[in-house]
Amino acid sequence: MSKAELEALLTAIEQMGLEELRAVWARHCGAPIPLLRSVPILRMLLAWRLQCAVHGGLDAETRRTLARSGPVRAEGLSLGIGARLTRNWQGKTHEVVVEADGFSWKGRRYRSLSAVASAIAGSRWNGPRFFGLRESR
Repeated sequence: MSKAELEALLTAIEQMGLEELRAVWARHCGAPIPLLRSVPILRMLLAWRLQCAVHGGLDAETRRTLARSGPVRAEGLSLGIGARLTRNWQGKTHEVVVEADGFSWKGRRYRSLSAVASAIAGSRWNGPRFFGLRESR
C-alpha cells in the first residue's frame, strides 16, 4: 500500500461503522477481534496497524522503554508506572505517583502505598483502601 493509499484509507476509516471497520480489518489484518464493539477503539487500532504496515512499527528503544513501564505489582494491585492516585483528606488533596520502585508523595519515596496513606493520615492505614482501590470491610 502506498502512502497516498494509506492516507485515503485513514480518511475513510473516520466515517466507517463497526461492520465496515471489521471488513477493512479482515482485509488488511486477518480475523477481526470478535469481542471488540467499540467503533472509536477499533478505528484507532486499525489506523495503527495500517500505519505500521506502511511506515514501520516502534523502534527497538521505544519497545524496550514500554516494556519497562509495565504494571507495578503493589499490595495485590497492578498499577502502571506514572499512574496518579488522589485522595482528599481533611480538606487537602493529596496526589501519589506510582514509581518503578514504590510511590512518590510530596517529593519523597515510599516503599508501599500503605506507608504513604499512613504518612498522610498520621495513623496506620491500608493504602489501597485509603485511596479507594479496595472496598472497605
